[in-house]
Amino acid sequence: MLAGFVKDGKKDQQSKAVFAIVGYMLCSSLMLLSNKLAVHYLPAPSFVLWSQLAVTAIGVWVFGAGGVINVDPLEWGKTKAFSLVALIFLATIYTNIKTLQYSNVETFIVFRASTPLIIAICDWIFLGRELPSFRSFVCLLGLLLGAGTYVMWDHAFQIRGYLWVAIWFVVFTIDQIYIKHVCDKVQMNSNWGRVFYTNFLASLPLIFMVAGAQEVTTVEWTSTGLAALALSCILGVAMSYFAFLARSLISATYFTIVGNACKLLTVVVNQLIWDLHANQVGVASLLFCLVCAYFYEQAPLRGSRNTSRSTV
Repeated sequence: MLAGFVKDGKKDQQSKAVFAIVGYMLCSSLMLLSNKLAVHYLPAPSFVLWSQLAVTAIGVWVFGAGGVINVDPLEWGKTKAFSLVALIFLATIYTNIKTLQYSNVETFIVFRASTPLIIAICDWIFLGRELPSFRSFVCLLGLLLGAGTYVMWDHAFQIRGYLWVAIWFVVFTIDQIYIKHVCDKVQMNSNWGRVFYTNFLASLPLIFMVAGAQEVTTVEWTSTGLAALALSCILGVAMSYFAFLARSLISATYFTIVGNACKLLTVVVNQLIWDLHANQVGVASLLFCLVCAYFYEQAPLRGSRNTSRSTV
């Protein structure tokens, strides 16, 4: 699967891209379950999300101030560019957590698997990519077919859960396209700068959301809940770093496909610890989606094929 990004990438970036993809896949596999654990043992989704963002922003800033990592200082031009990124990022994560609060993990995974079809079209319209090849287009249709089959056989249907999935679907599509655009166009000193700006700016409006929800005063604080929260915060730092690094190196569609491909591990672990499972047909539909994701090949930038031929 990693070979899909090489065609329009420089050879000296291949190892960096592999590092970013593998790191993102590992974090993505664990983050979904971590969030599910956090909101289960600490039913305060707004506070959980704010903690992840704040810990990431503060941690990156501290290490940057200490000279351990290179972090861009706050500048108005970059702040203005990343303000919308932060809002979209915040909306995506919040609807993610609300979806997990009301539906099972498989439901979210399969709906996520259906997003690359629309994102591939947006890649072509807004980001200068070619349309998918015939094989890749078949794979995208397979993702959509698998998602539809799963929904038909989902024994844990909850109307609130699917409402949140639908809202998340729209926000997630915007997230994939716009944040890729900003990663390509806004020059940063390091990837940690993107992580700091996004998490810091996104954490600010969430303070008011947490205060308005009054979750902190009503939730029951336990050692298990705090441990789950701490784990989600640690994974949040790693997830944010690898996500932005991968976004800067591969297409928006391929980034989405990579995120989907790692979900098999999530399902296996989920089957061991949760009781909200899909039936055998639903799980088979999910596996079919992952097979389609495996055979997808990233579309090159428009004109890159002609350019490469002319230089031979």
